[in-house]
Amino acid sequence: MDLLSAAYGTTSEDEADGTPASNWVDTGLPSVAPPPPKRPRWGPTPYQPPPPLPTLQPQPAPPLAAPVSGRYVSKRERALLTALQAPTDSEAPLPPPMAPESSPVLGSLTDSNIRPDILRSLRCQPKSGSTNSLPLKLSVSLTSHTKAVNCVDWSPSHGHLLASAGMDHTVHIWNVWNNGNTSARVLKHHTAAVKDVRWSYHQPVLLSGGFDCSSRLVDAEVGKEIRVFKEDQPVEVIKFNPSNSNLFLSGGSKGSLRLWDIRTGLATKEFNRSLSTILDLEFSADGKQFISSTDTTRSNVSENTIIVWDILRQVPLSNQIYTEAFTCPCVRYHPYEASFVAQSNGNYIAIFSARPPFKLNRYTRFEGHGVWGFPIKCSFSLSGRELASGSSDGSIYLYDYKSSKLLRKIEAFKEACTYVAYHPVIPNVIASCGWTGEISVFE
Repeated sequence: MDLLSAAYGTTSEDEADGTPASNWVDTGLPSVAPPPPKRPRWGPTPYQPPPPLPTLQPQPAPPLAAPVSGRYVSKRERALLTALQAPTDSEAPLPPPMAPESSPVLGSLTDSNIRPDILRSLRCQPKSGSTNSLPLKLSVSLTSHTKAVNCVDWSPSHGHLLASAGMDHTVHIWNVWNNGNTSARVLKHHTAAVKDVRWSYHQPVLLSGGFDCSSRLVDAEVGKEIRVFKEDQPVEVIKFNPSNSNLFLSGGSKGSLRLWDIRTGLATKEFNRSLSTILDLEFSADGKQFISSTDTTRSNVSENTIIVWDILRQVPLSNQIYTEAFTCPCVRYHPYEASFVAQSNGNYIAIFSARPPFKLNRYTRFEGHGVWGFPIKCSFSLSGRELASGSSDGSIYLYDYKSSKLLRKIEAFKEACTYVAYHPVIPNVIASCGWTGEISVFE
């Protein structure tokens, strides 16, 4: 009891602070701990606005110390040093703006500024019966491509326009006889060399194919791309169907042949025969058949060099047409007769019947020009009486179709002349191109 009295008989902390101790009655029973003191009742405190925040003055960033010689300086530290050393005032000169890409619209596509005699010839209906004269003199020389030109094509609906495809990734549209600027458009939609270009038969629309594994349809008037046809192979050759200009045929380096619809952008038919590189394609006049020429040098099998295909059934009608050990970089149907010709790497042009069994004429061939591995093309005149061919010596050779006699040789370029194209309206005009990057028009 003495210990309990000593423990609870001392003055509490509350009493020491002046707070009266709670009444405790000694009942003589064993002592227990007193109840805890009551918490003070909470009362609302008057609102006091917070003190104003001190105004912060912008302090300049401490300058970075110059790197000590021999110490490694990280990329982040070098970037910070460069940013701090750059001028920060508003009068600092701005970097020069990037030069915009050249517009594809360069000149006019109209015929309002061309030679009067050419304009009269273009407005006359073409006559297939006779040819006034052979091309003789150089009419226009077009030089804008920076590399070799692979193809030229006259517009059937706008006879004063000529398109060209080059190894410089561009397609050029020429207003050939314009008295001002002959270069009307430069189309740069391809990202690799352009191998072939074709005009639509009834409207100023261009189709081009190239090594970027695509064919591209472009509105020539505004220079705008309409549709892109992607493939799994570099495109070597393209041709519109003469009976339906909404369809075109493409052949590539992997040997695939596809028939495309420009309205949907899809391939409607595919012709499979495990072929090698397609060198050329040619539609028949009714659009129901086409000829393909294939590179067979790797397979050592010449039976697939020239194949005549049935479009509707998607099957070859004959694949044993030309069995000699030469490839044919060009095939062309005669405009009126039931025959076609094939340019051979044997340095001659062979003649075949366009009817089954597509026999080779072993008694007539066109010789005198050179091919020697170049992709030399040939072209029939408007009347079909003359056949023109390029040559490895840079000249144009004109042959009489009936007699296969050489009529004229025109020196066009210093290097190989790879492509020739007769005008679709004016009978004595022919365009040519070659590896020099030049385009020459003769009349």
